[in-house]
Amino acid sequence: MKRLTVLLGVAGVSLSAVFVRWATAPSLVLVFYRMAFSLLLLAPLAAARRTEFRALRRRELCLSLLSGAFLGVHFSCYFESLRWTSIAAAVVLVDTEVLFVALASALILRKGLGGRAWTAVLLAFGGSAAVALAGASAGAGALRGNLFALAGAVCMAVYTLLGAACRRTLSTTVYTSLAYLSAAGTVLAAALAGGWSLTGWGPVNLLAGLGMAVFCTLLGHSVFSWGLKYLSPAFVSTAHLLEPVLAAVWGRLLFGERPGLPVILGGGVILLGIALYSREEA
Repeated sequence: MKRLTVLLGVAGVSLSAVFVRWATAPSLVLVFYRMAFSLLLLAPLAAARRTEFRALRRRELCLSLLSGAFLGVHFSCYFESLRWTSIAAAVVLVDTEVLFVALASALILRKGLGGRAWTAVLLAFGGSAAVALAGASAGAGALRGNLFALAGAVCMAVYTLLGAACRRTLSTTVYTSLAYLSAAGTVLAAALAGGWSLTGWGPVNLLAGLGMAVFCTLLGHSVFSWGLKYLSPAFVSTAHLLEPVLAAVWGRLLFGERPGLPVILGGGVILLGIALYSREEA
C-alpha cells in the first residue's frame, strides 16, 4: 500500500505540465499562485509547529529561505520551458536534477562516487544534451524551452542540497513552510519588477495554481517526503522515473503531442542513468 501511495504521488506531480499548458498567465504569476495556495493549505499544520518556529536558529532560517528562492526560480524556469518545448522534453530534462545533485556531491561536498555512479552521471548528461540539442532542429523556440528546463534542473539540484542540510534539524512542515514562503516572495518580487500584475488573469489561472498546490505539491512532493520514512530512497527515486512517462502520456492524450525520436532516445538514456545511480545509492 505504501508503494502504491508513492506511485500515486508520481501521478500527481506529472499533472503539473497539464495545469501549466491550460493556464494563460505568465510563468512568474502562475508560480506565485501555486506557492500562495500551498502556503494556505499548509497553514494549519504550520500553526501547530509554533514552538519549533520560535526555536529556529539564524543559519536554519537563512538556508531554508535560500533553498526556497531556488525553488521559485526552478518552477519559473520549468513553467517557462513548457511554453516553448514539448511536455516530454521539458519533464525529461528537469528530471536530470538528481544527476546534478550527484555531481555537486562529488565536486563540492567531496562525496566519493563509484564507477557505476560516474557512468550513470555521464549517461544522463549525454542524454540531456541530446534532448536539449534536438530543440535546435525544431526551431529556436524549442531550444530555448529545453535550455529553460535544464536551468530549472540546476536550480532544483541546489534546492535539494540545501534542503537536505535543513532537514537534518527541521521538520518537514517547518522547512517546507519557510521554503514555500521564500519561493512565493522571490517570484512576487520578480513579477513586480517585470511589470506583471498578479490580478486580472481570470479563474482558469487561479484554478491551475490551486490544482498544482493540491495535486503536485501536497499530494505529490509531500508524499515523496512521507514515503522516505517507510521506503528506501532508491525506491522513491526510481518511482519518480515514471513522471516523464506519465507526463508524455498526458501530452499525447490532451494536447496531441508526439515526442520526436531524439527526445525518446535521449530520455531513455537519461532514465537509464538515473536508474543506475539509484541502484548505486541503494
